[in-house]
Amino acid sequence: MELILREYDLKLKHTFTISRKSIDVQPTLIVELKSDGISGYGEATANPYYNSTVPMMMADLEKIKPLLEQTLEETPEEFWMKMQQTLRHNSFALCAIDNAYNDWYARKKVVKLYELWNYNIDKNPLTDYTIGIDSIEKMVAKMNELPWPIYKIKLGTSDDIAIVKALRKHTMATFRIDANCGWSVDETIQNAVELKKLGVEFLEQPLPADDWHGHKEVFKHAVLPIIADESCIIETDVLKCHQHFHGVNIKLTKCGGLTPARRMLVQARELGMRTMAGCMTESTVGISAIAQLLPQLDYVDMDGALLLKEDIATGIRLDFGKTIYSELPGTGVALL
Repeated sequence: MELILREYDLKLKHTFTISRKSIDVQPTLIVELKSDGISGYGEATANPYYNSTVPMMMADLEKIKPLLEQTLEETPEEFWMKMQQTLRHNSFALCAIDNAYNDWYARKKVVKLYELWNYNIDKNPLTDYTIGIDSIEKMVAKMNELPWPIYKIKLGTSDDIAIVKALRKHTMATFRIDANCGWSVDETIQNAVELKKLGVEFLEQPLPADDWHGHKEVFKHAVLPIIADESCIIETDVLKCHQHFHGVNIKLTKCGGLTPARRMLVQARELGMRTMAGCMTESTVGISAIAQLLPQLDYVDMDGALLLKEDIATGIRLDFGKTIYSELPGTGVALL
């Protein structure tokens, strides 16, 4: 099995700001696994919060080349276990290789990946579209640029309620709020009351990731559901988040790919928690992988490719929140 690595700098349509950073360009790595004339594709973006860079991912993936030479037609679960032994310290690299293998495995069988898993796509949730922190005028302009049924609003400023009130004047779309660890316990509980009146569906990761006492207080007292993001990274975190959050947002790059993400979704549902998957401003390569999980999700944030000036691949398409799958097998990706 041949390993091909491609590095890209994805330019964004607009400066993207959350509570802890702003970016105009998103570095990303595309992994291609090729065997028997079939290619599978995976992606992982760089992310300083998780100490992930493209050069680090590439260096670690070079180390698994001897293992790939020994790879036959193992199941994705078997493949992930073998790769995890070398890449356990680099979940982003593990994600890219795992997603590429899942894609390759389904293409080898000439089925879409969600079909391989026997998932029914009839009731897929709609994806939101993210509006980063900016002036109210620019945030409204971004909504007008792309009318959408659900907006995810990034907050974490000194004027958050006023921002949402101003945005609400321009749309009746559902709002979701992501504070990216930017609030305190009292702020969250108080803000939730006002935000519920403004048509907000849930709050995502309002407190710092390791504030477990605070999460418990918010879980008990906030009038809106609270979804974990930065507090839910790997498989063991799902149980940790139980009774501290109402649901978990699973990111493929954080947990190490589609294979562990599927296990995390099963566990979350068994615990009675709401399920969500999110993106890291990936191209359509990464977004098409997330889309395979839609039948197992209550909510999804997979708008990464919509934020780009230019995409680097074709695959799934989004139409007013709805996912339209490619006709190709696997994740349906083709590089441009």
